[in-house]
Amino acid sequence: ASHIIGLGLPEATRYLFPTLDDQQRTAFTVSYSARFRQHDNDPCDLFDGVLDTLQTLRAEGYLLAVATGKSRAGLNRVLERLGLDTFFHATRCADETSSKPDPLMLHQLLAELSVDPTDALMIGDTEFDLEMARRAGMRSIGLTYGAHSVKRLISCDPVACIDSFPLIKNYV
Repeated sequence: ASHIIGLGLPEATRYLFPTLDDQQRTAFTVSYSARFRQHDNDPCDLFDGVLDTLQTLRAEGYLLAVATGKSRAGLNRVLERLGLDTFFHATRCADETSSKPDPLMLHQLLAELSVDPTDALMIGDTEFDLEMARRAGMRSIGLTYGAHSVKRLISCDPVACIDSFPLIKNYV
């Protein structure tokens, strides 16, 4: 199922269960979401070096944003658990806009932050992240320890694929 990681739940459901009609798909996503929230009590940790790198970038004046396939409720829950609920300058979730790889999510974030796509950098671990960036006219970096293979990441023409988050500082 790693091939659907990064998509919004409706898009992933459409991919996994193509024969469901709209009503069945909606019922499934509602049921899945409720069950997920019921069992989503595990603490989540950041990968090594992520927090330090983000803090450094923010201190250096970079605007930080999140573009995620998670729902708003899901993202808020994760950010609160990590103590990062007020850390990012802007966030956008799949249930608020078009899902990856459609670039609308990035276009909205760029507009909100008044940033030109050529001045932005998308960091992602799926081809959906990197393809979204490409469609938005942004550079991207692939994280090799995520859901998709390096081969899939490279197919989206990132400026680099890295295996350590702190290496991002070499590309900003």
